[in-house]
Amino acid sequence: MAAGSQPILSSTALQVLFYLNSWYFAAFFLAETLMFVYKGVLLPYPADNLVLDVVLLVLFLGLETLRLFYGWKGNLCERSLASCAALFVLLPCAALAVYFLLLQTFVLRLELLLSGVLLCFYGLELLLGLLAVSTFSRSKVY
Repeated sequence: MAAGSQPILSSTALQVLFYLNSWYFAAFFLAETLMFVYKGVLLPYPADNLVLDVVLLVLFLGLETLRLFYGWKGNLCERSLASCAALFVLLPCAALAVYFLLLQTFVLRLELLLSGVLLCFYGLELLLGLLAVSTFSRSKVY
């Protein structure tokens, strides 16, 4: 390490999880969209519930994109505030994942699997994110 240089504090494991989660959520969003088409055509899905579920899926897309952006940049730039913002947005994202896991009008087995894996990602990212925020906060020299 050169004299006067700062140690690298960003979490590699957290960054890998953000990368994998970005690809996984893209596949999740595509699969959910196709499943809504399937449910809308073949199942007696009430129109109001279908619209609500699609709106929640679009909201989920926006929140997840925001969360991944803040988490990605907060970890790479070693910024506690951006990482805390990502952890804060993780709560409504997890609530929406639970909604798609349990509370829709019709829940397919594939949705159970996809939402369960997404919640596992969220659990790991929560633990590693809290660890990263703790590391960033302790290392700041004022």
